[in-house]
Amino acid sequence: MTVIRLTRMGRTKRPFYRIVVTDSRKRRDGGWIESIGYYNPMVEPEVVKVDLERLAYWKSVGAKLSDKVASITSK
Repeated sequence: MTVIRLTRMGRTKRPFYRIVVTDSRKRRDGGWIESIGYYNPMVEPEVVKVDLERLAYWKSVGAKLSDKVASITSK
């Protein structure tokens, strides 16, 4: 199954996340199909940038959103 989830980037204690489309069987930071945005929770206010067109496409072909991605994209 294809899933849209976060993959961790950045350094120790300064996380930065990419919003990626990947196979659900892959590890969190394993390979991904497409990067569609990013999320930075360490700055005030939190920065979220998502390509809504690509997000809509992947949802239309059956990709599921992780709980965290669903919550940050609905803001």
